[in-house]
This record gives sequence, C-alpha cells and structure tokens, in this order.
Amino acid sequence: MDNHLYNLMIQMVQEAKSLKRIESNYLDEADCDDCKAFWGKMKADKEEHVADLEKLIKGHI
Repeated sequence: MDNHLYNLMIQMVQEAKSLKRIESNYLDEADCDDCKAFWGKMKADKEEHVADLEKLIKGHI
C-alpha cells in the first residue's frame, strides 16, 4: 500500500471516530439550540467526509 492510500485510510478513521463522538455524546449533551444546530451541521459534514473518503479509497484499491 502506498503512503497516499494509507493517508486516506487514516483520515477516514479519524473522521469516523469524530462522527461517532458527535452522535454518541455531543448531540445529547448540547443544552442550547445553537449548539444542537452546530453539532447537527458537524454530523452532516462528517458523514459527507466519510462518504467522500470511502469513494476515494475504493478508487485506489
């Protein structure tokens, strides 16, 4: 595996971990509407990042 593919895979893991924390903790712990909206937006962003990285990785294997 070349370094480029490895970097994509490591980044996907980091994004997935972040998404899991947002879903498991941050959304539930947000105590105001602005924070809930922020974490909801971040969740959508992370989902998109994971999907984009998955597509890129599949193109390299």
